[in-house]
Amino acid sequence: MSFPGVTAYDEFMGRFSAPLAVAFADWVALDPWARVLDVGSGPGALTAVMAARNTPRRVTAIDPSEDFIAALRERLPDVAAVVGTAEALPFPVNSFDAALSELAVHFLTDAPAGIREMVRVTRPGGTVAACVWDFENDRAPQSVFLRAAREVSGASARDGRPGTRRGHLKLLLTEAGCRDVVGGELSASAAYESFDEWWDLHLLGVGSAAGRLDGLDAAAVEEVRRRCHASLGDGPFRVEAVAWTARGTV
Repeated sequence: MSFPGVTAYDEFMGRFSAPLAVAFADWVALDPWARVLDVGSGPGALTAVMAARNTPRRVTAIDPSEDFIAALRERLPDVAAVVGTAEALPFPVNSFDAALSELAVHFLTDAPAGIREMVRVTRPGGTVAACVWDFENDRAPQSVFLRAAREVSGASARDGRPGTRRGHLKLLLTEAGCRDVVGGELSASAAYESFDEWWDLHLLGVGSAAGRLDGLDAAAVEEVRRRCHASLGDGPFRVEAVAWTARGTV
């Protein structure tokens, strides 16, 4: 998936990832002295919440994007921020009390390996948890756009990426060796002043919306726009989104 820049990500997804991070942190409910690893941190939505609730120097973030990590280091200088992948975490066994991942599992090249790594670096009795938008039921922030693009392009309606369907995050944690695994749903919403504001953000080429209009001619793109407008109206309006979540004990 494409993440063309920190500003574009903040404008497009940050308005959802920030409130979702608060809901996720509430649901996980860690001890304030926990050593926490944020896997696939992006520019730091969840990292910021954990740093505010815990001791910042006990929070570590890792992401494959050098731009995201540079932004996170600037925003949260007391947090350890590392460039790296979930599938090969550069930390010893039992390094953390909790390993968390917000909106990253579905972008992993090998999600089972990434979850196993989160378990490996978490101490026995510690917490591993993740959340991913519900693409299965079109409840992601960008689902109106994705659905319209699918309908116009004739693309498959199924999103087979890991964690995006009911129960899959629970399965991943269980297969990675976690016990007492529980799942749930978290919600977040964002307001838009106008349809044009909403539409323009979907053209920034960020995340799951990137490339969805590639290959469509002008008339087809306009049809996607028309269908989105029919669903949302002129604005102002608020978009509600739901994410699957799961947590388990190492």
